[in-house]
Amino acid sequence: MTPQQPFRSFASDNNAGIHPAVLEALGRANTAHALAYGQDTLTKSVQARLKEEFGNHAESYFVFNGTGANVLALQAMTRSFHAILCAETAHINVDECGAPEKFTGCKLIPIPTPNGKLTPELIQPHLHGFGVEHHSQVKVIALTQSSEYGTVYSLAELLAITELARKHGLYVFMDGARLANAAAHLGCSLRAMTTDVGIDAVSFGGTKNGVMLGEAVIFCNPETVQELSIHAVFIRKQSMQLASKMRYLAAQFDALLTNELWRTNALHANNMAQILASALREVPNVEITQEVQANVVFAMLPNPVIKRLLEQSFFYVWKENIAPDASEVRLMAAFDTTQEEIQGFANLIRETMQTGGKPIRQTPVVERI
Repeated sequence: MTPQQPFRSFASDNNAGIHPAVLEALGRANTAHALAYGQDTLTKSVQARLKEEFGNHAESYFVFNGTGANVLALQAMTRSFHAILCAETAHINVDECGAPEKFTGCKLIPIPTPNGKLTPELIQPHLHGFGVEHHSQVKVIALTQSSEYGTVYSLAELLAITELARKHGLYVFMDGARLANAAAHLGCSLRAMTTDVGIDAVSFGGTKNGVMLGEAVIFCNPETVQELSIHAVFIRKQSMQLASKMRYLAAQFDALLTNELWRTNALHANNMAQILASALREVPNVEITQEVQANVVFAMLPNPVIKRLLEQSFFYVWKENIAPDASEVRLMAAFDTTQEEIQGFANLIRETMQTGGKPIRQTPVVERI
C-alpha cells in the first residue's frame, strides 16, 4: 500500500475518521467568539458532564493527545526520585519516545506479563526499598484499560490492585486511551471502572473512539483529587498541552457523552473484532493468541502469508518470528469498521493461507521469443 492510495486498514483505530456527530458538534461550537483557554461556557458545561460520569468531586483537564494525557497525570503524581510500575507492553514504556521519563524524571519499571495486565502477584516483588535513599521510590502503578493486548481488567482485578496500592501509599493511574472499549466489554459505567474501584487518575480517550483529536484527564479519587489536581493546570501549560481554543476539544467530548455515543462506538468496534475472531477461528492453522475482549484480534500467521496480505491491506506485525517462520499480527477494528470489510478481510486471509502466501491468481508465464 502507498500513502496515496485510499484504503481501509486493520492497523489501528487511530486510522479511522471522525464520527459525524463529532463533526456536527465542532460546527455548532464554531460560532461567534468565546473565551480562550477553557474559560468558555461550553468547556465548563462538558466538565460538569464529566463530573456526572466520574463523580461530583472529579476534576478534568482536556489535552491534545494520549502521550500528553499520560504525562500530565503522571507528573501530578510524582517527583523525579519516584518510580512508576507498568506492564512491559504499556504505551508509556514502548511507544512514547521516553516522554514520561523526560517530563517526570522518574524511573519506569516495566513488568513482563502474558496478556498485558498487571496483577498483585506481579506487582508485589517490586514493592521494596521504601525509604532507602539509594533506591528510586515506587509511587505509581500504571495500568492500561483496555490493555495493549486488548484484554480488559475486571472490576475485581482493579480493586485488588488499588487495595494493594493503598497499603503501600501508592497512586494508581489508568491509561484509558481505549477506556470506552473496556467499559463496553464489561457493560459498566465509566465511574464503576475508575472512581468506584479506587483509581486516582484516568485518561478518557477520544482519538481512538471517533473524535478528531483530544483526550481528557480526570482525577477521580475523592481521597486524592485535591492533592493531585492542585498543580495540574500549571503542569498542563508547561507540558504544552493547554489549548487556547479549548471549546473545540470540549465540543468533541460533548458529542461522545451525548446518549453515550462513546459506548455505541466502542460496542460496534468490539463487536467487529469478535466477528473477525470468529471468522479466523474457522481458518485452519490460524492461531488467535490473546483473549478477544476489546476491539483487537492478535493472531499468529505464517510470514509468507503476512507479506502477501500486506500488499492488499495494512496492519501491524506485533512480534516477528516468535514461531518457526511465523509472526504475531495485530488486527484492530474501529467505530466505522463494517461487517463487509471484516468478512472480505477474513476471506482474503483464508485464500492466502490456502496458497501458502503465493499469489492467489497466478499470472501465466510468457516465454520471450
